[in-house]
Amino acid sequence: MAVAAAAVVVPLGLLFFISGLVVNLFQAVCFVTIRPLSKNLYRRINRVLAELLWLELVWIVDWWAGVKIKLYTDSETFHLMGKEHALVVSNHRSDIDWLVGWVLAQRSGCLGSALAVMKKSSKFLPVIGWSMWFSEYLFLERNWAKDESTLRSGLQRLKDFPKPFWLALFVEGTRFTQAKLLAAQEYATSTGLPIPRNVLIPRTKGFVASVSHMRSFVPAIYDTTVAIPKKSPAPTMLRLFKGQSFVVHVHIKRCLMKDLPETDDAVAQWCRDMFVAKDELLDKHNVEDTFSDGELQDTGRPVKSLLVVTSWACLVVLGALKFLQWSSLLSSWKGIAFSTLGLGVVTVLMHILILFSQSERSTPAKVAPAKPKNNGEPSMRSQDKQK
Repeated sequence: MAVAAAAVVVPLGLLFFISGLVVNLFQAVCFVTIRPLSKNLYRRINRVLAELLWLELVWIVDWWAGVKIKLYTDSETFHLMGKEHALVVSNHRSDIDWLVGWVLAQRSGCLGSALAVMKKSSKFLPVIGWSMWFSEYLFLERNWAKDESTLRSGLQRLKDFPKPFWLALFVEGTRFTQAKLLAAQEYATSTGLPIPRNVLIPRTKGFVASVSHMRSFVPAIYDTTVAIPKKSPAPTMLRLFKGQSFVVHVHIKRCLMKDLPETDDAVAQWCRDMFVAKDELLDKHNVEDTFSDGELQDTGRPVKSLLVVTSWACLVVLGALKFLQWSSLLSSWKGIAFSTLGLGVVTVLMHILILFSQSERSTPAKVAPAKPKNNGEPSMRSQDKQK
């Protein structure tokens, strides 16, 4: 990380990690004391606690970097967002797609109950991963033999969730890069599948399992397509922290869960067809640089995240001044060395967070090869060549 970038990232990191540890502490106390007595009460409290932390990242998007997220969807879908349970299925276009989802969830009033299916290593990230664990995110090992039962039990736990939630599922299994697209195209050519141009080939097992277990209590699937305009720089965490703006276009199509086919094979094909349609939609976007078939909705820029970050900053600064006054930490070489070490730890943690988000460092999910269908059509399997 460059010195100039570190000068910006470290103060933001200090604020995030100190406030985040406070939130984690309250989450842990509530998990131990309240959850055994009332799971619903714990979830309602944790929803508020998680939002207090996630709003700091929303603030970075909205107020620090001034990112412009343009939402294209019909008015009915827009007004239902945040008022119903939904399975959100998106292409994985950039390093911060999850954060774009949080911004839209915040606009819809369900940021604290925005969930996702994540890789298992995510829950070990300090502060952010721990908060995700307390918030009942689903963590998978990318080994279907182990993940099937984990996914099933996690989805069943959501059946009595007291507030509307979104569960995000990235069925491509990895973030989009040109190298992964080439590997997907080679795989599609060899198996007779439609050759993708803007998306990767979806892995359908998780989607099929999600539909199977959520069909009875989740009314809608939000078919979400993320695109980056031609003149906008690529969205990255580092660019966010440095306060550099960019533009993201999001198209949402609401599909009723009850309209999906009944059989697993048909649901899997529905998912593949959805991504073929996404590919065509992105082709059109590449030409027009907009989602012309959707209505541009006004999502605004609420001040809530600004108020929360300002409050956190005042509390952290006040607490730090009181602590330094009480401990005289900077009056000795040992204290200065300890403080320097703390800043170094924060720098390393922020560097890890940035690296963790980078698509070039992401790895594709590994799925065991499947047998061809009876009609001779090849089933989906892993593109093991993707890197």
